[in-house]
Amino acid sequence: MKPLYSLAAFTALFLLAGAPLPAAATPDKAQPQQMPPGHPPMGAAAKPAAPVDLKGIKKAPGGMTVQEIITGAKGLNGKKVTVRGRVTKFLPEIMGKNWVHLGDGSGADGKADLTITTKGTVKVGDLVLATGTIAANKDFGSGYKYDVLMEDASFKVE
Repeated sequence: MKPLYSLAAFTALFLLAGAPLPAAATPDKAQPQQMPPGHPPMGAAAKPAAPVDLKGIKKAPGGMTVQEIITGAKGLNGKKVTVRGRVTKFLPEIMGKNWVHLGDGSGADGKADLTITTKGTVKVGDLVLATGTIAANKDFGSGYKYDVLMEDASFKVE
């Protein structure tokens, strides 16, 4: 005689029907979940980052401003450029790369922002010279699309 339902189907129906889980399958409510040591605070405990001052940043000799890179992205595609700016955000180890946002006070509202990938590390607030290859219309898929991106950059902290 063949069973009407498999064990997996029975278990799924059992759980969906709202039956309580066996004690071994329920999390221990007495033990709050902990983040790994050194993990930044999340949720209500997280504090918004202080704004980074982008005033008075001078264009690098032979380099470009963030706004010039953004405006000229198509013509710069595949070319190596240098930009001076202040790190406004650092996001480590996403898709095997560190992601940096750089501003230099350029742009109509002074808030032009360049996204950069690197293997290096920098800190928010660092004044840096960044040199890397420009990629225009870079699409990583899954919603990660950039009109302009500086890739594989090296940094010199000033």
